[in-house]
Amino acid sequence: MSRKTFMIILRVVAVLILAVVLVPKVIDYFNQPEIEQTIIGYSSNTVPAVVTEIIEEGEVTLGEVTQPYQIVEVQVEEGEYSGLFYEIEYGTRQIRNEMILLKVGDKLMVTITTLPTGEVSVQFTDFYRNNSLLLLLGIFILASVVISGWKGVRSVLGILLSLAVIILIILPGIQAGKDPLLISIFGAFFFMAFSLYLVYGWTVKTHAAVLGSLVALAITGLLAYIFVNHAHLTGYGDENMFYISQLTNNTLNVRSLLLAGVLIGTIGVLDDLVISQASAVFELFRNNPGQTFKELFRSAMNIGQDHIAATVNTLVLAYAGAALPMLLLFSFSNVNFTMALNLEFIAEEIVRTMVGSLGLFAAVPITTALSAGIAVNYRNFGKIKTYLGPLNE
Repeated sequence: MSRKTFMIILRVVAVLILAVVLVPKVIDYFNQPEIEQTIIGYSSNTVPAVVTEIIEEGEVTLGEVTQPYQIVEVQVEEGEYSGLFYEIEYGTRQIRNEMILLKVGDKLMVTITTLPTGEVSVQFTDFYRNNSLLLLLGIFILASVVISGWKGVRSVLGILLSLAVIILIILPGIQAGKDPLLISIFGAFFFMAFSLYLVYGWTVKTHAAVLGSLVALAITGLLAYIFVNHAHLTGYGDENMFYISQLTNNTLNVRSLLLAGVLIGTIGVLDDLVISQASAVFELFRNNPGQTFKELFRSAMNIGQDHIAATVNTLVLAYAGAALPMLLLFSFSNVNFTMALNLEFIAEEIVRTMVGSLGLFAAVPITTALSAGIAVNYRNFGKIKTYLGPLNE
């Protein structure tokens, strides 16, 4: 069998596997019986509306603060009152540190209530942001395709596959009572492997990256298990877990869900790290095929050390950036930082960051060793090379 025929068969098999696994999940997802939805962050009578006219604007003093205000007309776009026009006040009752003035055409979220007198009250709730997010997503996809070509297209498909696995496999599995850690390990490795093969093709480089990521995931999971138990973390550092526990009648293993979150959070950086390291190894070998395993490993690790330092720094700064308001609050409150570190929700983030980083540390030498070993011995693989694919492409 030629390599071309083998690759065609392999792609067909991959598509069939995805169809068997995901298509029934998609059908079930869209055929779920209609139930009353719980809207987190908004009340059930909060709907989109568009500003049609600025009726009045000026300044108002609230306490010691003087700020702009507006009275505008809006048209409700969804729900029982869709198509109707109402006046709303904006900035007249609540102090707003950053007053963003409304313009005709702006889309808002408004809350509609019926008073005991029968009168309908419409209040400004928030700005409508979905259109901005969709625009940003479109720019992201366009930039990915323009800069990376077909690899960019495959990368976008890989992202969609990852989201599909999380939404259609991992979350329903947890809701169905399956262990969050086990279902997350399965789902995580499934979408990581398929994503890597989808983006980078069936090559020896990708095989090495997948194997390296599998070993690194196992190490990360073990470390997470050890330190979650050693630090006596319960998983309730996130206040959302109390709400989830109530919804599941306390049948959900919250600690296992915490472990699953550590793994999934690590994967986001892990796939980039392992494929970059594998690429470095095979590129170095292609430029100098006479290298020994030791020489190739040492050269690639010089690259890997820089990569891991930058990656972990990025990871820590990302967590610090997300926690900046909380850190600022502690600073203003003159909190004892040593005692603050003992708070569970902070300890959870520290464990998540440190364990994830340790998993990344492990991924570099493991992937480098696997890639170097395969590269220097590839010529001895014989006929199996047809099925493994090229070293790199």
